[in-house]
Amino acid sequence: MKVLLINGSANLNGCTYTALNEVQKALNENEIETEIISLGNKPIRDCMGCCTCRQNGGKCVFDDDIVNVIAKKAELADGFVFGSPVYYAHPSGRLISAMDRMFYSHGSAFSYKPAAAVVSARRAGTTASLDAINKHFGINNMPIVSSGYWNMVHGNTPDEVMKDEEGIQVMHVLGNNMAWLIKCIEYSKKNGLYHPESVQKIKTNFIR
Repeated sequence: MKVLLINGSANLNGCTYTALNEVQKALNENEIETEIISLGNKPIRDCMGCCTCRQNGGKCVFDDDIVNVIAKKAELADGFVFGSPVYYAHPSGRLISAMDRMFYSHGSAFSYKPAAAVVSARRAGTTASLDAINKHFGINNMPIVSSGYWNMVHGNTPDEVMKDEEGIQVMHVLGNNMAWLIKCIEYSKKNGLYHPESVQKIKTNFIR
């Protein structure tokens, strides 16, 4: 059982990484394998809606960044944590661009697998950022993992984040909850209970 933790910050070892690392510790304590993947500081293209992925085996036409690599890894993962710093009360543009492309081109690799959003902020904008990330899970048949409070940490530096005792506790509880849910799903599979079959989406156009 494995969880991918996606660091949507351009800062490799910053506040977002610090939060994800605390989630990772809890997952590892529950014998869940983990991998933190950083989106890095190179440009990430946004989705253009070209639909080439529909004829390309689920591979995004843009192959000059890490998006296709993560999407491929997602096929073998059992859960996901997407982390982001807060910019102007929304997640980082690089994370949203990556998620838009992954979920549009390779959404089946994520479906029916638990996911969580984690955000870090100096002060505010956290709940709006969580909402933006969670919307990807909500339309892709993914159980959303929660904690004892919203999945956020506060601080302007990693050291300050570690002083946010409540936030760090939230990260640990989140990791424990995700491990529990993944194990429940694995137990269900071993006993013949699988997720519902996917259905062909009905798309209603409200302009008549």
